[in-house]
Amino acid sequence: MHTASMPTHDQCEQARLARDARFDGLFFTAVRSTGIYCRPVCPAPPPRPKNVSYYPSAAAASAAGYRPCLRCRPELSPDDASLLQDHTLHRALALLNEGILQDQSATALATAMGLSARQLQRLFVARLGATPAQLHSTRRLLLAKQLLTETALPVTHIALAAGFNSLRRFNSAFLAGCGMPPSALRRQRGAVNGGEPVLRLAYRPPLDFAAMLAFLRKRSLPGIECINDDSYQRVIVANGSASLIRVTADPKRPELRLQLGTTDPRAIPAIVARVRRVFDLDADLATVHASLQHEPLLARGIAQRPGLRIPGGWDGFEVAARAVLGQQVSVAAATTLARRLVERFGEHLPGMPEGLDRQFPAPATLVEAPLESIGLPRTRAATLRAVALACAEGRLDFSRAQTLEQFIQQAVALPGIGPWTAHYMALRAMGMPDAFPAGDLVLQQVLGQGQRLSERATEARSQAWRPWRAYAVLHLWHLSAEPSEPTQEP
Repeated sequence: MHTASMPTHDQCEQARLARDARFDGLFFTAVRSTGIYCRPVCPAPPPRPKNVSYYPSAAAASAAGYRPCLRCRPELSPDDASLLQDHTLHRALALLNEGILQDQSATALATAMGLSARQLQRLFVARLGATPAQLHSTRRLLLAKQLLTETALPVTHIALAAGFNSLRRFNSAFLAGCGMPPSALRRQRGAVNGGEPVLRLAYRPPLDFAAMLAFLRKRSLPGIECINDDSYQRVIVANGSASLIRVTADPKRPELRLQLGTTDPRAIPAIVARVRRVFDLDADLATVHASLQHEPLLARGIAQRPGLRIPGGWDGFEVAARAVLGQQVSVAAATTLARRLVERFGEHLPGMPEGLDRQFPAPATLVEAPLESIGLPRTRAATLRAVALACAEGRLDFSRAQTLEQFIQQAVALPGIGPWTAHYMALRAMGMPDAFPAGDLVLQQVLGQGQRLSERATEARSQAWRPWRAYAVLHLWHLSAEPSEPTQEP
């Protein structure tokens, strides 16, 4: 019985017997008589308590020798969002999700976190019951299991998506981890429609998908994104090849549907991770709301829009450039500048449909670009070139291994970047839940309820909402008559 980051044994037992969806992802049930581990919501007849053990993660159950259930499908379980409250673990998991262990060792992950390999392993085992390597291995096998079940992709492509360059090694690892060869699972799952693969991405409700799309649509990048009332579509470039993705909401389940165009299968894990970040699918809003609803204004906002989440951006530099373009202008004006930037300096992608045939300019492209030619004021053009140079040289990066304070310090060291822009980047590019642009005029006006608060007073007011201030920002923006992004920066 593992107790770290888990409900008590009695809670696990009650949740398992009740098939309580609130506990999905908080623990896994391993059944000694079958050698299988399940989600708490598994529809199979409940096993006898004497045959049951509980584990804090799928990786812990897998490391103990259990294989994933074919009925409840642990690969569809939402992550345990309570792990986000451990900032070190949260950052380490973000890097793991971005694939750091695909090409590097756990020592490299520990170094990125500023820890020794032993310290990092102790942290993972204490909270998740498994080492970083075991977690990485389990996740890639569960992704393979999902691709085998939900898509018609060839097994060789699925092996590449799971991080295996050898089909023989993939077959061996899948047999050891899942109890059957990939071909047997594919035969069991029956026919799947051909065409572009579609993956199910689970989350903990609620999710206001319409509000998320509305926010993203107002700030979309023409030529790169197409967002309507019920879907998000974008052109992406993975390993040199362009393709389209489309995200929609499942009307019956707490899941989004990710439609993948023709793409390098090795890019699939990174695409899934980015989509989850853009739509903030790993959040637990119950925990967030418990911290925010003591503030009457926020309680009103939560009551009106309980499913608001942090709307992310696909790429860090895109968000950074968009933030600079948006300094001291309206959202509409910033979008016009972004369209001009993409048309003038973005790469045209042949073979892609009109309106989704551009790639955002790389940082190196904008370092010496005549940005004034798109109507950008000289000072803001200089700021954007400085941001592009810092990104090209690695002085500004959007890795989630860093803390909010570290990123803000990096960003405000650049000319023309003040706290508002830095926090906006952290909020949208990195999904940092405590980012809070206290210099935002809308926040100051809404909190002042008719009288504008100072930046210092706004910052002081926000301290009670840590570490979830980014969610407060979204609610306060929506409480204003016209959600916007004004700034006090020069």
